[in-house]
Amino acid sequence: MVDITSAKAASELLVRHWKEGTTLAELPAALRPTSREAGYAVQAHIEGISQQPLFGWKIAATSTAGQQHIGVDGPIAGRLLAEMVHQDGDTLPFGANRMRVAEAEFAFRIGRDLPPRSTPYEVHEVLEAVSDLHLAIEVPDSRYTDFATVGAPQLIADNACAHQFVLGPQAPALWRQLDLSSHRVVGQVSDRLTRDGIGSNVLGDPRIALTWLANELSRIGVTLAAGHVVTTGTCLIPLEIEPLDTVTIDFGVLGQVSCSFTKA
Repeated sequence: MVDITSAKAASELLVRHWKEGTTLAELPAALRPTSREAGYAVQAHIEGISQQPLFGWKIAATSTAGQQHIGVDGPIAGRLLAEMVHQDGDTLPFGANRMRVAEAEFAFRIGRDLPPRSTPYEVHEVLEAVSDLHLAIEVPDSRYTDFATVGAPQLIADNACAHQFVLGPQAPALWRQLDLSSHRVVGQVSDRLTRDGIGSNVLGDPRIALTWLANELSRIGVTLAAGHVVTTGTCLIPLEIEPLDTVTIDFGVLGQVSCSFTKA
Protein backbone atom coordinates (compact mmCIF):
# COMPACT_ATOMS: atom_id res chain seq x y z
CA MET A 1 0.00 0.00 0.00
CA VAL A 2 1.46 3.37 -1.04
CA ASP A 3 1.03 6.30 1.34
CA ILE A 4 -0.33 9.06 -0.91
CA THR A 5 0.69 11.85 1.47
CA SER A 6 4.27 10.59 1.69
CA ALA A 7 4.47 10.07 -2.08
CA LYS A 8 3.37 13.66 -2.72
CA ALA A 9 5.82 15.01 -0.15
CA ALA A 10 8.67 13.02 -1.72
CA SER A 11 7.78 14.35 -5.16
CA GLU A 12 7.63 17.94 -3.91
CA LEU A 13 11.07 17.58 -2.34
CA LEU A 14 12.59 16.22 -5.55
CA VAL A 15 10.91 18.91 -7.67
CA ARG A 16 12.25 21.63 -5.38
CA HIS A 17 15.80 20.38 -5.86
CA TRP A 18 15.19 20.11 -9.63
CA LYS A 19 14.02 23.74 -9.85
CA GLU A 20 16.82 25.02 -7.62
CA GLY A 21 19.56 23.03 -9.37
CA THR A 22 20.57 21.35 -6.12
CA THR A 23 20.88 17.72 -5.04
CA LEU A 24 20.21 15.54 -2.01
CA ALA A 25 21.94 12.36 -0.91
CA GLU A 26 18.67 10.42 -0.92
CA LEU A 27 15.08 10.83 0.15
CA PRO A 28 14.42 10.93 3.91
CA ALA A 29 13.66 7.47 5.29
CA ALA A 30 10.01 8.30 5.94
CA LEU A 31 9.50 9.33 2.30
CA ARG A 32 11.78 6.79 0.62
CA PRO A 33 10.10 4.30 -1.78
CA THR A 34 11.27 0.71 -1.33
CA SER A 35 9.63 -0.82 -4.41
CA ARG A 36 9.23 0.07 -8.07
CA GLU A 37 5.49 0.57 -7.54
CA ALA A 38 6.11 3.00 -4.70
CA GLY A 39 8.65 4.84 -6.87
CA TYR A 40 6.08 5.25 -9.64
CA ALA A 41 3.54 6.52 -7.09
CA VAL A 42 5.98 9.31 -6.18
CA GLN A 43 6.77 10.01 -9.83
CA ALA A 44 3.09 10.36 -10.77
CA HIS A 45 2.84 13.60 -8.79
CA ILE A 46 5.32 15.35 -11.10
CA GLU A 47 2.57 15.81 -13.68
CA GLY A 48 1.01 18.30 -11.27
CA ILE A 49 3.79 20.86 -11.82
CA SER A 50 3.13 21.04 -15.59
CA GLN A 51 0.69 23.49 -17.12
CA GLN A 52 0.35 21.30 -20.22
CA PRO A 53 -0.75 17.74 -20.94
CA LEU A 54 1.88 15.06 -20.49
CA PHE A 55 4.16 15.01 -23.53
CA GLY A 56 5.20 11.40 -23.24
CA TRP A 57 7.58 8.93 -21.65
CA LYS A 58 11.27 8.08 -21.46
CA ILE A 59 12.99 4.80 -20.80
CA ALA A 60 16.23 4.87 -18.85
CA ALA A 61 18.82 2.12 -18.63
CA THR A 62 17.91 0.18 -21.77
CA SER A 63 21.60 -0.49 -22.47
CA THR A 64 24.30 -2.07 -20.37
CA ALA A 65 26.18 1.24 -20.40
CA GLY A 66 23.07 3.09 -19.28
CA GLN A 67 22.43 0.60 -16.48
CA GLN A 68 26.00 0.93 -15.25
CA HIS A 69 25.75 4.71 -15.46
CA ILE A 70 22.88 4.90 -12.95
CA GLY A 71 23.47 1.70 -10.99
CA VAL A 72 20.47 -0.44 -11.93
CA ASP A 73 20.08 -3.86 -13.53
CA GLY A 74 17.16 -3.14 -15.87
CA PRO A 75 15.11 -0.39 -17.48
CA ILE A 76 12.95 2.16 -15.67
CA ALA A 77 10.34 4.58 -17.04
CA GLY A 78 9.87 8.32 -16.54
CA ARG A 79 7.55 11.08 -17.69
CA LEU A 80 8.44 13.71 -20.32
CA LEU A 81 7.01 17.09 -19.35
CA ALA A 82 6.09 19.43 -22.21
CA GLU A 83 7.98 22.33 -20.62
CA MET A 84 11.26 20.40 -20.96
CA VAL A 85 10.85 19.54 -24.66
CA HIS A 86 12.97 21.36 -27.24
CA GLN A 87 13.08 21.27 -31.03
CA ASP A 88 15.81 20.23 -33.45
CA GLY A 89 18.60 22.81 -33.53
CA ASP A 90 17.56 24.57 -30.31
CA THR A 91 20.02 25.91 -27.75
CA LEU A 92 19.35 24.38 -24.34
CA PRO A 93 20.26 25.92 -20.98
CA PHE A 94 23.15 23.93 -19.54
CA GLY A 95 22.34 25.02 -16.00
CA ALA A 96 23.37 22.89 -13.05
CA ASN A 97 23.30 19.58 -14.93
CA ARG A 98 25.53 17.13 -13.08
CA MET A 99 25.17 14.09 -15.31
CA ARG A 100 26.58 16.10 -18.23
CA VAL A 101 25.70 13.66 -20.97
CA ALA A 102 23.56 13.59 -24.11
CA GLU A 103 21.97 10.45 -25.52
CA ALA A 104 21.03 9.42 -29.07
CA GLU A 105 17.54 7.92 -29.13
CA PHE A 106 14.71 6.61 -31.28
CA ALA A 107 11.40 8.20 -30.22
CA PHE A 108 8.02 6.75 -31.22
CA ARG A 109 4.78 8.75 -31.39
CA ILE A 110 1.75 6.72 -30.34
CA GLY A 111 -1.25 6.87 -32.67
CA ARG A 112 -3.87 5.12 -30.52
CA ASP A 113 -4.28 4.26 -26.87
CA LEU A 114 -2.67 1.16 -25.36
CA PRO A 115 -4.65 0.76 -22.12
CA PRO A 116 -3.79 -1.53 -19.20
CA ARG A 117 -4.77 -5.16 -19.67
CA SER A 118 -4.15 -8.54 -18.10
CA THR A 119 -2.06 -10.00 -20.94
CA PRO A 120 1.23 -8.49 -22.12
CA TYR A 121 1.36 -6.53 -25.34
CA GLU A 122 3.31 -8.11 -28.20
CA VAL A 123 5.78 -6.12 -30.30
CA HIS A 124 3.57 -6.24 -33.41
CA GLU A 125 0.58 -4.88 -31.47
CA VAL A 126 2.55 -1.94 -30.13
CA LEU A 127 4.04 -1.13 -33.54
CA GLU A 128 0.56 -1.13 -35.06
CA ALA A 129 -0.31 1.63 -32.59
CA VAL A 130 2.70 3.77 -33.60
CA SER A 131 2.02 6.67 -35.96
CA ASP A 132 5.55 8.04 -36.44
CA LEU A 133 9.20 7.64 -35.57
CA HIS A 134 11.29 10.68 -34.59
CA LEU A 135 15.01 11.13 -34.08
CA ALA A 136 15.80 12.47 -30.64
CA ILE A 137 18.36 13.56 -28.09
CA GLU A 138 17.82 13.13 -24.37
CA VAL A 139 19.77 15.15 -21.82
CA PRO A 140 19.15 13.42 -18.47
CA ASP A 141 19.96 14.58 -14.97
CA SER A 142 19.34 13.49 -11.39
CA ARG A 143 18.39 15.18 -8.17
CA TYR A 144 20.66 12.83 -6.21
CA THR A 145 24.27 13.67 -5.39
CA ASP A 146 25.37 10.12 -6.20
CA PHE A 147 22.67 8.78 -8.51
CA ALA A 148 24.49 5.49 -9.09
CA THR A 149 23.99 4.32 -5.50
CA VAL A 150 20.39 5.16 -4.54
CA GLY A 151 18.72 2.25 -6.38
CA ALA A 152 15.83 1.83 -8.81
CA PRO A 153 12.86 2.84 -6.56
CA GLN A 154 14.42 6.22 -5.72
CA LEU A 155 15.52 6.78 -9.33
CA ILE A 156 11.98 6.05 -10.51
CA ALA A 157 10.70 8.54 -7.94
CA ASP A 158 13.16 11.04 -9.44
CA ASN A 159 11.37 10.60 -12.77
CA ALA A 160 13.96 8.13 -14.06
CA CYS A 161 16.50 10.95 -14.44
CA ALA A 162 14.30 12.84 -16.92
CA HIS A 163 15.42 16.39 -17.65
CA GLN A 164 15.62 17.90 -21.15
CA PHE A 165 14.47 16.30 -24.38
CA VAL A 166 15.03 17.30 -28.02
CA LEU A 167 12.37 16.08 -30.45
CA GLY A 168 14.06 15.84 -33.82
CA PRO A 169 12.61 15.42 -37.29
CA GLN A 170 10.12 12.76 -38.22
CA ALA A 171 11.90 9.84 -39.86
CA PRO A 172 10.89 8.87 -43.40
CA ALA A 173 8.32 6.09 -43.63
CA LEU A 174 11.00 3.62 -44.73
CA TRP A 175 11.87 3.15 -41.04
CA ARG A 176 9.21 0.45 -40.88
CA GLN A 177 11.16 -1.62 -43.41
CA LEU A 178 14.47 -1.27 -41.58
CA ASP A 179 15.94 -3.54 -38.95
CA LEU A 180 16.32 -0.93 -36.22
CA SER A 181 18.36 -3.35 -34.10
CA SER A 182 21.19 -3.23 -36.65
CA HIS A 183 20.78 0.45 -37.52
CA ARG A 184 23.98 2.39 -36.87
CA VAL A 185 24.05 5.81 -35.22
CA VAL A 186 26.94 8.28 -34.92
CA GLY A 187 27.07 10.94 -32.22
CA GLN A 188 29.37 13.95 -32.32
CA VAL A 189 30.07 16.57 -29.66
CA SER A 190 31.50 19.76 -31.18
CA ASP A 191 34.90 18.87 -32.69
CA ARG A 192 36.22 16.84 -29.77
CA LEU A 193 34.23 13.62 -29.55
CA THR A 194 32.71 11.13 -32.00
CA ARG A 195 31.09 7.89 -30.89
CA ASP A 196 29.31 5.08 -32.77
CA GLY A 197 26.27 3.19 -31.59
CA ILE A 198 23.67 0.71 -32.81
CA GLY A 199 19.98 0.08 -32.23
CA SER A 200 20.60 -3.25 -30.53
CA ASN A 201 22.03 -1.34 -27.56
CA VAL A 202 18.42 -0.42 -26.73
CA LEU A 203 17.14 -3.62 -25.05
CA GLY A 204 18.18 -5.50 -28.17
CA ASP A 205 15.89 -3.40 -30.40
CA PRO A 206 14.18 0.00 -29.88
CA ARG A 207 10.87 -1.66 -30.80
CA ILE A 208 11.34 -4.14 -27.97
CA ALA A 209 12.06 -1.24 -25.61
CA LEU A 210 8.85 0.48 -26.70
CA THR A 211 6.91 -2.71 -26.00
CA TRP A 212 8.55 -2.96 -22.59
CA LEU A 213 7.28 0.55 -21.80
CA ALA A 214 3.72 -0.30 -22.87
CA ASN A 215 3.77 -3.32 -20.56
CA GLU A 216 5.43 -1.48 -17.68
CA LEU A 217 2.68 1.14 -17.78
CA SER A 218 0.01 -1.53 -18.11
CA ARG A 219 1.41 -3.23 -15.01
CA ILE A 220 0.95 -0.06 -12.93
CA GLY A 221 -2.47 0.72 -14.40
CA VAL A 222 -1.47 3.56 -16.74
CA THR A 223 -2.53 4.00 -20.38
CA LEU A 224 0.10 4.72 -23.03
CA ALA A 225 -2.03 7.33 -24.74
CA ALA A 226 -2.44 8.47 -28.33
CA GLY A 227 -0.22 11.46 -29.00
CA HIS A 228 2.40 10.54 -26.42
CA VAL A 229 6.04 10.35 -27.53
CA VAL A 230 8.19 7.55 -26.11
CA THR A 231 11.96 7.94 -26.26
CA THR A 232 13.47 4.50 -25.92
CA GLY A 233 16.98 4.94 -24.53
CA THR A 234 20.46 5.62 -25.79
CA CYS A 235 21.89 3.80 -28.81
CA LEU A 236 25.44 4.63 -27.76
CA ILE A 237 27.51 5.21 -24.66
CA PRO A 238 26.25 8.57 -23.32
CA LEU A 239 28.13 11.49 -24.86
CA GLU A 240 29.98 13.66 -22.37
CA ILE A 241 28.97 17.31 -22.77
CA GLU A 242 30.17 20.68 -21.52
CA PRO A 243 28.75 24.23 -21.69
CA LEU A 244 28.80 25.71 -25.24
CA ASP A 245 28.95 22.27 -26.87
CA THR A 246 26.94 21.30 -29.94
CA VAL A 247 25.65 17.73 -30.19
CA THR A 248 24.81 16.19 -33.57
CA ILE A 249 23.39 12.71 -34.01
CA ASP A 250 23.50 11.11 -37.46
CA PHE A 251 20.94 8.35 -38.03
CA GLY A 252 22.06 7.70 -41.61
CA VAL A 253 19.19 7.37 -44.07
CA LEU A 254 16.74 8.43 -41.34
CA GLY A 255 18.29 11.87 -40.91
CA GLN A 256 20.00 13.94 -38.22
CA VAL A 257 19.13 15.79 -35.03
CA SER A 258 21.16 18.37 -33.14
CA CYS A 259 21.18 20.81 -30.25
CA SER A 260 23.58 23.22 -28.57
CA PHE A 261 24.09 24.36 -24.99
CA THR A 262 24.49 27.70 -23.33
CA LYS A 263 27.55 28.77 -21.36
CA ALA A 264 25.95 27.69 -18.08
